[in-house]
Formats: sequence, C-alpha cells, structure tokens
Amino acid sequence: MKWRLTGRFLLSVVIIVIIVLIANVIILLATAIITSKKDFTYNAKNTPEHFARNFEHQFEIIDSLPVLTKEGLDALQQADAYVQFLNTNGDVIESVYAPEELPSHYAPIDLVSMYKYEQLPNVTSYVYAKEDISYIIGIKDPDTFRYIATFNFKQILELISQYALYMLIVDILITILIAFFFGRSLTKPLTQILNQIQYLKNRKFTTMPTKKGLYSEVFQNLNAVSEELAAHEQERLRLEVMREEWIGNISHDMKTPLASIRGYAEIMQEADTLAEMITYAQVIEKQSLHMGELLDDLNLTMRLRNQQLPLQLQTTNIVSFSRELLIELLNEPRFESYDLQFDTQFEEIRCTIDHHFIKRALLNFIYNAIRHNDDNISIILQTSIKDNEAYLTITDNGKGIAEDELTHIFERYYRGTNTAHTTGTGLGTAIARDIIEAHGGKVWLTSTLNKGITVHITLPKRGWDKTLLINEKPLNFYMA
Repeated sequence: MKWRLTGRFLLSVVIIVIIVLIANVIILLATAIITSKKDFTYNAKNTPEHFARNFEHQFEIIDSLPVLTKEGLDALQQADAYVQFLNTNGDVIESVYAPEELPSHYAPIDLVSMYKYEQLPNVTSYVYAKEDISYIIGIKDPDTFRYIATFNFKQILELISQYALYMLIVDILITILIAFFFGRSLTKPLTQILNQIQYLKNRKFTTMPTKKGLYSEVFQNLNAVSEELAAHEQERLRLEVMREEWIGNISHDMKTPLASIRGYAEIMQEADTLAEMITYAQVIEKQSLHMGELLDDLNLTMRLRNQQLPLQLQTTNIVSFSRELLIELLNEPRFESYDLQFDTQFEEIRCTIDHHFIKRALLNFIYNAIRHNDDNISIILQTSIKDNEAYLTITDNGKGIAEDELTHIFERYYRGTNTAHTTGTGLGTAIARDIIEAHGGKVWLTSTLNKGITVHITLPKRGWDKTLLINEKPLNFYMA
C-alpha cells in the first residue's frame, strides 16, 4: 500500500513535468513563428542599429560633402549619439558631436576593429555608407553591447539535440528524485492513516502519535474516534456479560416455576380430593403469574430501550397520588406490617403523568427497599418542590449500597452485591429510571452503607398556580 501510493504520486509528478516541458516547447515555437511574421516598428531610443542604418536619410551630399539636416541634428541629440563622415581614403571630413579623442583617420582594419569592439566606454559604433561617403554612428547606451559570433548551424543543431537529450534525461531523473522524497513525506502519513482505519475496521482500537503538519487534525480525530470506539467496545462487552448473566438468571427463574407447574400438574392427575386439586391449582396459578411478571418486565424493558413506551398523560396532584399509593400498598395483607410513612409540606403539586407507569416506578423502588432489607425496615415517601420541579424522595433505613455500586444500580441486568434476594429479574430499577426519564424527569440515589438509601426523583410541574402550606408546618401522614 505504501509503495503503491508513492508510485502513483511519483508517476503523476513525472507526467506533469513532461506536459509542462511539451507546453513550453509549443509556446516557444509558436512565439518564434508569430515573431518572425510580425512587422515591428522601432524608434531611435530602443533600436540603435535601426537608427544608425536609417541615418543616411538625415543628410545629403553636396559637392562631395555631407550636409546634415536639422532633423538629423535633433535625432543625434535625442539619441545621445555622434557622427563622423569619412571620404574614400578614410579621412574624417566632417563630424558632429564627436568626442575629441576620436581619430581623424581610419584604416580599414580600424573600422573592422571598431565595429567588433567598443571604441569608447559604453558607446556602440555602427559603420554605414552613402554613395562615396562613409559615416560612423556612435550611440551612448550602457544597456546596449555587441557580440560577434560565428555559427555552424548543422553543428549547432547536432549539439542542441545531443544536449537536449542529456538535459531531458537529467530533468527526468531530478524530477523523479524530488518527487520521490516529496511524495514520501506526503504518503507516509497517508499510509499511517489508512493503516489506522484498517485497524478500526478490524476492531483494533489503538492510537497513533500525533504529528505536526498537514494531517495533524486527521490524526487527532482518528485517535478520538479510536478512543470512543474502545470505550463503546468495553461497554458493549460489559453489557454482554451482564446480559448473559441476566439471561442465565431469567432461565433459572423461569425453570423454577415451570418445574413447579409441571410437578403440580402431574400431582393433580392423581389427586384424591377436590381440595387437593384446588391447592395444587393455586400453586400453579401463582407460579404462572410469576412467569408472566418476568415476561412483562422483559417486554417493558425492550419497549423502553427502543423508546416505544405509550404514555397516557394526565394532569395529576402528585401529593394525593403518592399518598393513595401508600394507602393502597398498606391495604395488601403482605405489607400491612411494614412501617411505611408519607411526609409532605404541600397540599397540591400538579404534574402531567401516566398513572400506571409512575405507580410502577415508585412501587419498584419501594419493593426493592422491602425485598432487600429486614422486616423492621422503615420507609418514608416524601413530596416537595425543588428548583421549580416536583421532588419526591423514598428513604429507608436499611443496609444501604456501597458507593462503587451506586453508578451501576440503574443498569439493566444488574444486581448489587448487598442484595439478600435474587428472585427478581434485575430490571426493576432500570425500568423505573426509564419511566421517569420518559416523563422528562430525573432519578438518582444516595446511600450510606448500613444506614439506608434515598431515591431522589424530580418531575416537571404542570397546570398548577399556587402551593399551599398547612399552618406553615409539615403535613405528615403516618401509616405504621
């Protein structure tokens, strides 16, 4: 993977360089063709040779002597130039603006030497003739110089083609070398990123060292994703273990009533009296009801988990609702001996709730307090207002829960280590928590080991205008 990425990048760079070279050659050829066909117009300042070649139109020859026109004088001044006129013997017969150090006679070799080399510093000389008069034009221009060279075009073409091939090979080698190191610096982090993605795909949640550069944010995000997935994986494994334990417990709990139902059904077939059959039928009914409760808890858990709980909401006075719940509980023979108390400071606190499910949630907490403590347990259900919300607490003075278990108590399938009974499904507190949250409320626990547990519940208040205090004293309702 690493070398494949590097190779692709290298190939793309080489192709780009070749395309650029071809484009440059095409542009160069097109420019040369267009330039050769274009008619340029030059002026005296930027084309000294054109000025010197056409200077013959700036003077006339009268009686074998040159006569400079006014336009010629102006042109010499504008071009910062001078002129010397020579006869056929090379003698200077006339000069205009010529420096004094210039010779008054020129031999043919002098003219050749002057044409090839500078006669004066920063002065370029040009030699032309008109009829029998030769003239030397000198233009002062430090930016203009003359270089005389001899060319053999055949040799030049061979040399250019040979060196062009060498240069092309060298350019390609240099391009490949630069592209290799540059591509490696780019593709190395990409390779690490792809490897990390492959690790995540294979559920290997490792982190990479974050490096500064173009991909630093990508590395950080991948590490964050890896850590998040690792946390989810640990949570999933933990829940899987708890789910397996819960399924084992449910299977065990289901087998027990099933065995009783089967056993008593077989005994009923051999019963001698109707009274015996009724007794066995009652046991079968009790066990079947227990199995129904297990299945109902499982079904409700799944509906809560998938947020498919149908709520029949009603505006309700939570104070009277809680009081009636305790009264109803005490009317059951199995709970009449327990110390159950109701405490409130308010006569009315209205909330919009589903009576069935809120009752189920409150009873779950009360049943837990009764089930996991001794018979002399004391339980207080209190209603009040906190932060403009209905606030309920269920407090007992039982065994309590260790601090490290409080964070797990609302998890599905969880059973605390301090529970004396294990006949429940392990879903009660999770169901109660989900019901309260479905109403827009919150629930949490506080506990001190060997001193008891307090369940804190808040529910949004709706549809009420005032709070009544009874003689500014708590309204207590004891049911013990």
